Amino acid sequence: MTVPPSPRGPVLIVGGGLVGASLAIALDVAGVDTMLVEAAAPRTDAQPSYDERNLALARATVNGLEAIGVWTHAREGATAIERIHVSRAGEFGSVRLQAREAGVDALGWTLPARELGAALLRRLDECTRLQRLAPATLESIEPFAEGWRAQVRTAEGVRQIDTPLLVGADGTGSFVRGRLGIGAETFDYGQTLFVCTVTPEREHGHRAYERFSDEGPVALLPLAGRRCGLVLTVPGSQAEAVAAMDDAQYLALAQRRFGWRLGRLARPGKRFPYAIQRVAANRLIAPRAVLVGNAAQTVHPIGAQGFNLGLRDALTLAELVAAAADPGGERLLATYAARRAPDREGTMAMSHGLVQLACLPQPWLAPLRSLALLACDRVPPLKHAVLRRGMGFRGQPPRAVLERAP
Repeated sequence: MTVPPSPRGPVLIVGGGLVGASLAIALDVAGVDTMLVEAAAPRTDAQPSYDERNLALARATVNGLEAIGVWTHAREGATAIERIHVSRAGEFGSVRLQAREAGVDALGWTLPARELGAALLRRLDECTRLQRLAPATLESIEPFAEGWRAQVRTAEGVRQIDTPLLVGADGTGSFVRGRLGIGAETFDYGQTLFVCTVTPEREHGHRAYERFSDEGPVALLPLAGRRCGLVLTVPGSQAEAVAAMDDAQYLALAQRRFGWRLGRLARPGKRFPYAIQRVAANRLIAPRAVLVGNAAQTVHPIGAQGFNLGLRDALTLAELVAAAADPGGERLLATYAARRAPDREGTMAMSHGLVQLACLPQPWLAPLRSLALLACDRVPPLKHAVLRRGMGFRGQPPRAVLERAP
């Protein structure tokens, strides 16, 4: 399948979720004509990715959102993460990370996905080089001499759109990825994630917690108004029973899994379950086409790396397209894939390795895990590397995120 280079028409982004919308905005900032195809109507209650999760945004992510003008719409609802505490139930090792150790005021921020979605929608309304088709669905794509010819169904009928660069930002089950003939490796963790908000007895003090156990990880993220976002992973076989629990039963489970560092947990919000899979595309690019975000890789939510990684995809692609005469050129896409490889592969390996090692029940692993956590906490070069990578500065980051990099 060969598509000769001949740039003409707008860059076509399929998928208006958090990453697709961010890419559209970044390209608009760069002065690139772009078209965004969104399956949902442009409302925060209609876009599936603008859901009830509480996102942990790395410092590099917030730098990037500032650079493309989104953070000004989102910062009011964000809560700074000044400290992070990582531990494993029943073992002595732990890691304590602090913003002041990295010379910054915050390691990251927490923000409900729905509020980030609302901020993106407000920023999209300000774009001048962007056309939005919503609700609309991509029905087919065909290569032709100047790029890709897409058939997009809208409320007014089917539109034909020619593009020199097709971007698949359409999520884990990406239609674009399938039509491009790009395979993907899937790993089912056999786990289900439950998210909700709780109010702890004691102030969170802008500290985020990640705690591992044989049953899976649990995280508590600081939110405004003394609330915290609770992220509880359970074995998939228990998901139905956990979903059926009343609030008192669910709080008892969360308390047992998390512990009492913030006292008693109370006032749980509505719970939302998510099955957890790892899906990794076998390659990121095809002739005049590229995958970003969950269409390229869906990672385990441990460490909260999903959107952070996807935004770095988007900002790197926008940076390269902005500097090129041909947005879908072979060399540009090869450069994109090469630049994203260290960050992508390192982040996927980290998230997969953590959940495999930190949650395995073998007793012989306990002292090794504790020593590893102690090393990350006590060895300065190792701790600095953990801090830097945790803030999203891995590989060759896009220029937009490099402000105040440690």
